[in-house]
Amino acid sequence: MAKKVMGKLKLQIPAGKANPSPPVGPALGQRGINIMEFCKAFNAKTQEMDEGAPCPTVITYYADKSFSMEIKTPPASYYLKKAAGLKPVGKRNRPKGSPKPGREVAGTVTVAQVRQIAEAKMPDLSANDVEAAMQIILGSARSMGIEVKG
Repeated sequence: MAKKVMGKLKLQIPAGKANPSPPVGPALGQRGINIMEFCKAFNAKTQEMDEGAPCPTVITYYADKSFSMEIKTPPASYYLKKAAGLKPVGKRNRPKGSPKPGREVAGTVTVAQVRQIAEAKMPDLSANDVEAAMQIILGSARSMGIEVKG
């Protein structure tokens, strides 16, 4: 018989760095999910990814306190900032796009890099082919103030 779904939880966790501290621990604990079991499973599934890459994760938890997780690819903005070579700034020491997109350029990427990002993001995008996926990535780059060259 199928398990009874109690709910779904969406978290964005750095790859390979799930631990019981906030925000992961409290979010899972209040839903009755075994925190250490989740952390071990998540870290095992994300060990081949870039360490620290933000991974959107959808956790489905069931009445018998078990869970399943779907780990998606990191956001396009993460890949674009990495490809543009943006340096970390600000309080949280993270790279940022342009404060005035369209007027100031934060960095540049090539069309080949955009294609590579589109191919990596393809499973999570609502595009039928790589060309359509590239248009989605180009839109993200434009909104971040990242220029696409040749």
